[in-house]
Amino acid sequence: MTKGFAELFSSRPFVKISALALTAIVSFYLGRRWSDSYPQLVFFTSGGASDRLASPSVAVSPNANLTLDVSALTSNTTLLPGDADALPPLDADLPPSSPPPEARKVGIVDANGTMSVGFDAGELDPDMADGWDDEGSAINETAGMGSGEGERRARVKIDKFKVCPQEMREWIPCMDNEEVIKKLNSTERGERFERHCPLAGKGLDCLVPAPQDYKKPIPWPQSRDEVWYSNVPHTRLVEDKGGQNWISRDKDKFKFPGGGTQFIHGANQYLDQISRMVPDIAFGNHTRVALDVGCGVASFGAFLLSRNVVTMSVAPKDVHENQIQFALERGVPAMVVAFATHRLPYPSQAFDLIHCSRCRINWTRDDGILLLEVNRLLRAGGYFVWAAQPVYKHEEIQQEAWKDMEDLTASICWQLVKKEGYIAIWQKPLNNSCYMNRDSGVQPPLCDAEDQPNKVWYVDLKPCITRLPENGFEANVSSWPARFHNPPQRLQEVDMDAYVAKNDLFKAESAYWNEIVESHIRIFRWKEMELRNVMDMRAGLGGFAAALINQQIDCWVMNVIPISGPNTLPVIYDRGLIGVTHDWCEPFDTYPRTYDLLHASGLFSQEQKRCNISSILLEMDRMLRPGGRVYIRDSKYIMEEILDITLAMGWRSDLRDTSEGPYASRKLLLCNKPFS
Repeated sequence: MTKGFAELFSSRPFVKISALALTAIVSFYLGRRWSDSYPQLVFFTSGGASDRLASPSVAVSPNANLTLDVSALTSNTTLLPGDADALPPLDADLPPSSPPPEARKVGIVDANGTMSVGFDAGELDPDMADGWDDEGSAINETAGMGSGEGERRARVKIDKFKVCPQEMREWIPCMDNEEVIKKLNSTERGERFERHCPLAGKGLDCLVPAPQDYKKPIPWPQSRDEVWYSNVPHTRLVEDKGGQNWISRDKDKFKFPGGGTQFIHGANQYLDQISRMVPDIAFGNHTRVALDVGCGVASFGAFLLSRNVVTMSVAPKDVHENQIQFALERGVPAMVVAFATHRLPYPSQAFDLIHCSRCRINWTRDDGILLLEVNRLLRAGGYFVWAAQPVYKHEEIQQEAWKDMEDLTASICWQLVKKEGYIAIWQKPLNNSCYMNRDSGVQPPLCDAEDQPNKVWYVDLKPCITRLPENGFEANVSSWPARFHNPPQRLQEVDMDAYVAKNDLFKAESAYWNEIVESHIRIFRWKEMELRNVMDMRAGLGGFAAALINQQIDCWVMNVIPISGPNTLPVIYDRGLIGVTHDWCEPFDTYPRTYDLLHASGLFSQEQKRCNISSILLEMDRMLRPGGRVYIRDSKYIMEEILDITLAMGWRSDLRDTSEGPYASRKLLLCNKPFS
C-alpha cells in the first residue's frame, strides 16, 4: 500500500495536477488582492505607472465608511441609523491644500529600448475620437467594476445648507480673511491683497446670498455698456472715476462709456493710437492674448474683444474693490489678482501684449522685481504698453521715474519701440543673445537654468530674468486663428503619460468635445441660454473652450488647470485661449455670482482624496449666478454623493446617462441654480 502511494506521488500526471492546482490557488489570491488596482490607460494623470498601481482607478472618497449628514455643515442635524456617534466637521480630516503627487513622464519605448515622448504618429484616425472619454482617456467601462466600490460608497444625507449672512454677499474667501491679514508681519509690498485662505474647518459652509432685488444680468453685447445697479450696488467708483469716463449711474443702471484714466475719450480711439504707433502689434492676428494690469472696469479688454483679442483683466481688491465685479458683470474676462510678492497664476510667455494704464504699480521698486514678473509672463517678441505720467510729464519727480524705467528696461534687454504722447511701448527680445552679451555683473541676473518658470502656485517672485528656451517653442506660435487649431510645440514639454502621440491626443480631445458641445446645443438648447461667462474647472488642452468657439457660442471661457494634474496651461495660451492654475482644495479668486456656466469633467474623481467634495460644490454655488447652469461628467460611483449635495444646496439637478449608455463608467449631472 505504501509503495502504491509513493508511486502515485512520484508519477508525472500527479506532479502536473498538483502544480496546476497550486498555480490556480495563488492566481486566485493575487487576483483578489490586486484586481482593483489594475492600471488603466489614462490621458491626464498626476503620476506615472507606479502611482496608478498604488490606488484604484476610481478613488474612494475621504468620506468612505462614514454616513455623514448636515451636522458637519449646519446646526440642524439628524443622524441616520448606524451613523457614527461623533462625525468630523467639514474639512476637519483634510488640509486646505494637500500637495499633489509629482507628475512623472512616461513614454513609448522603441525597438532600440529608447523612451520617447516627442513624436508624431501621423494624422488622426477619424474614428479615434470616439474611443476617448470626457477626460481624454481610453474608454474602459470595466474601470472599478467588480470591486464593489459603487456599493461600498457612503451616502451623504444632507437636509439643507443654511444661507450665509447678508454681509457675506460679496465675500471672496481668500481675499477677505481679515483674521489672517491683521496678523501679517508686513503689508508694504501689497501682501494684504494676496491670497490668505481660511484654514481647514473654517471655510465656506453656507450659501452666499444675492443682493436684494438681484436681477437676471443684461445679456452680451448690451452688457458691455450697461448693467443693473441692483446687481452691483456700489457707487464708490462712480464717485472716484466718473470724471475719467469710466462709469456713471443712470437711474437703475450703471453705464460704461468706455473711457479710462489715460484714455478718457474712449477705448476704441486709444486702441487705434496703439495700432498706429506699432502696426506689428496687429490686434486679432499677431496679438491674440493680452493682460490688462490694474484694469479698472475692464473697458480696455471689453473693446479688444471686437478685435478678436481675449484679455485677462486683473486688479487687486483695494480701495476700488468692486472693479473686477463690474468687469465680470459686464461679461468681460477678469480675476482678482495683485502684483505683490508671489508669481501670478499664469505660465511663462503667456501673453502677446501686457498693458498698464495708470495701474498704480511702481515697476522699479525692489530692483524691478515686479517688471521681471511681467517679463516672465510676456511672450518672446511681445509688447509692454505703459500709459502713465512719467512718460509725458516734465516734473522732476516724474522725469526721475522715467529715467529709472528706461534704465531697468534696458537692463532686461527690452527695446523701446515707440514713445508718443502719454504712451510708451517696449518689445521683449526673441532669444537670449542680448542677455548673454551684457557686461559681467550687470543686474538683474539671469535665473538659474534649473528655474521652472511655469511653476507658479504660491511661488515667490524671483529677482532674475527668466531665460528664453533655446528651442524657441514659445516664440513660434502661429498667428490667430491658425494657432487655435494647431497642436502647439509646447505640448511636447507637458509631463503627462504618452501612450500615443501627444499631437493625436490634442486632435482627439478637440474632436470629442466638438461632438459633445454640438449635441448639448442641439439637445439642451445652449444657444438659448445666453451664456457669457463660462468656466471649465478641469480644462485639459482646452478642447471644451475650443468647441464653444467652433459652435459660435458668444462667450469666453476661464480654463482652469488644477495643480493635481499635468500643467497644460502653456498649451491653453499658445492656442490663443486664457486660463489659470488653481487648487480646488481652496476657493477661487472671483466675486460671487460671476459665472453663467460651470463645466467639470472628471474633476471630483481626481480631487476626492485631496479635497472635501462639499467644499468644492459650495464654492461652485458661490461663483454661479442665480439661473446659472452646471454640467458635471464624472465616475458613476461618485455621482450619487454629488447629487445629494447639489439638492441640499437647492439646485435643480438631473442625473443622466452619457451617450455611452446606462452601463458606462461615467454619468452626466445637469444642474440649475434657481433664483430663489
